[in-house]
Amino acid sequence: MKVAILTMFSGLSTTYSLVNVVADQIKMLLEAQVEVKILVCETCPDEERWGIFRDPRLEWIKITNTCGGVPVVWHDYSSPTGTVHEGFYQEAETIARDYVRNLQDVDVCILHDILYQGWHLVHNVAIRRAQTSLPNVRFLAFTHSLPINRPQKMEEPFSARFTPMPNTCFVYPSRSGIEALARQYDVPQGNCAVVYNSLPLLEVLSEDVQRVAGSIDLLHGEILAVCPGRLTPGKRFEKAAALAGAIQRKTEQRTQMVFCDFPCADIPSRVYKEMIQMEGRKFGLEEGDMVFTSDLGYEQGFPRKGVLELFGLSNLFICPSYSESFGLTVLEAASRGNFLVLNEAVPALKELGESLGAYFMRWDGRNFGYDTHERYVPSEQAYYEEHGGIIVNLMREDRSLRAKTRARTQYNGAWICRNQLMPLLRGN
Repeated sequence: MKVAILTMFSGLSTTYSLVNVVADQIKMLLEAQVEVKILVCETCPDEERWGIFRDPRLEWIKITNTCGGVPVVWHDYSSPTGTVHEGFYQEAETIARDYVRNLQDVDVCILHDILYQGWHLVHNVAIRRAQTSLPNVRFLAFTHSLPINRPQKMEEPFSARFTPMPNTCFVYPSRSGIEALARQYDVPQGNCAVVYNSLPLLEVLSEDVQRVAGSIDLLHGEILAVCPGRLTPGKRFEKAAALAGAIQRKTEQRTQMVFCDFPCADIPSRVYKEMIQMEGRKFGLEEGDMVFTSDLGYEQGFPRKGVLELFGLSNLFICPSYSESFGLTVLEAASRGNFLVLNEAVPALKELGESLGAYFMRWDGRNFGYDTHERYVPSEQAYYEEHGGIIVNLMREDRSLRAKTRARTQYNGAWICRNQLMPLLRGN
C-alpha cells in the first residue's frame, strides 16, 4: 500500500499544530510499513525539515505554486459566495495537473484541511479536477477545526467547501463533531469517521526511557509497574512480580514491569533476577512482561531523571519491602500519580502510606525490635488474586488514574493507527 499525505505546507514550524499532527501520522504509517509520500507547497524550505520529515523512507514532493511564471497568491475565500480573482481557474488547472502526476502511484490520498480552509479553495478545486483522472485513488479528507454551518446560498467555486467529493471518507478527530461534519459536506454520517490526534509521549522523554521502550511495550499494557531499587532480597521484588502476575491472571489486564535495578553484595544479581522472573511467571506474567534496566546497559543503575519519567508513564507502584527507614521511591511514585500498594507490616511504609492514601497488603516485615512473618490462607496465590482484583477495581474508580492510563494506552500513535487509521486506508 502507498499513501500520499496532501498538506500544501509552506513551512514546517511546530507552532502550527497541524504540522505536529501530520508528523505523528507519518510516523504511524512508516512504523506500519506503509509507503508514504508527502505533498507540500514548492515554497516549503528544505532546511525546515526536522525529525520524521527527514526520514529517508518518506518521499518528499513539492507541488507547483507557480502559474504562467507568476507565483500563486493564496486568498482566503471563506465566504460561500463572491468573486474569485482573475486567473483562479487557470491556477487550479495547473495545480491539478501536478496532483495527477504525483498521485498516480498511490492507493489513498489523505487531505489535511484542503477541503475545509478558505485559503485552500484553489487546492480544493484542483484536487477535485485531478480526481477525475485518478479513478483508483481513494481519499480521506481530514478536518481539524469546528465544522462550518452549511449556508443556504452557495455559488461555485465557493461551494466546494460544502460539497461531497466522490470516493472520499470525511474524517474528524472526535466523535462529537461527526454529525456537524456530515451536515457541512452534505454526506451521510456513515461516510464519516473518527481518527484521534495522538499523544507522542515517548518522543518527549529521554533517550534512556526510549531505550527501555525498545525492549518492552510501555504504552499498551493496562497495568504498568516500575520498581526502582537495589537488587537485594530485602526489597522483595519477587513478591511485587508475584502480585503483578496474579493481577494479570485474575483480571486479564495486560501487566508489565520495569525494574530499575542496580547490584547488591547480598546476592549475585543474575541469581536474584532469575528468582524474580520465576515468581512473576509462576503467578501469571508472561515472557517479555518484565525488563531489568541492568540488562539494557545500565549495570550500575538507571538515571533518576529516567526513573521519574517512567513513573510518569506507570500507574501502579508495588512496595513489599522487608524494611524501610522512609521510602523515598514511594513519594516519587506518588508524585507522578501512581496507585500505591505498600507493605503494612513495615512502620515507615505504613506511616507514609497512610498520609498518601495508599492501599496496604501484608508481607513479612521488620519492626522495631521484632520481625513479622505472614501466613496466607488458603494460599499466597489466592491472597494475591483477591487483592489484585480489588486493586484493579480501585484503579478503575479513580478518575485521574483512569484518565492517565487511557491517555497512555488509547491515544498513542500505534493504537490509533491499528484501530482507526489503517482500517480506513484498507477500506474496511
